[in-house]
Amino acid sequence: MIDFDNRTDYEFDINKLNDIYNLLTDKDIELILTDDEEIKELNSQFRNKDKATDVLSFPLEAMPGMPLGSIVISIDTAKKGAEEFGHSVDDEIRLLFLHGLLHLLGYDHETDNGEMRAKEEEIIKKLNLPSSLIVRNED
Repeated sequence: MIDFDNRTDYEFDINKLNDIYNLLTDKDIELILTDDEEIKELNSQFRNKDKATDVLSFPLEAMPGMPLGSIVISIDTAKKGAEEFGHSVDDEIRLLFLHGLLHLLGYDHETDNGEMRAKEEEIIKKLNLPSSLIVRNED
């Protein structure tokens, strides 16, 4: 189940994430949709990066019955990404959710020799989503 905490005025149908969620896990996940100000604070506090970002993932310790973790998405940055890459804000949120969920599952594109990129691309093709974050950042 996805526990959705929308802290913005953007109306997002959480059911648009079910296909991604169902492909990857059956564990509970918290999804927070917030703004650049809040995500900047979290990014500074937990990653020592004093800037807004698009998505952050916070895995929980692996204990039976515990949720997989939390994903935080900035609607402000998602809107910018959607405009820049020419797709809908909802599709951008779906991409960011996929990216964050893969991090919760242990993938790390900075250290995994392309495994996360391959998994992301596999799901993007299967669900007919726009190009991935990792591909964007490699250009």
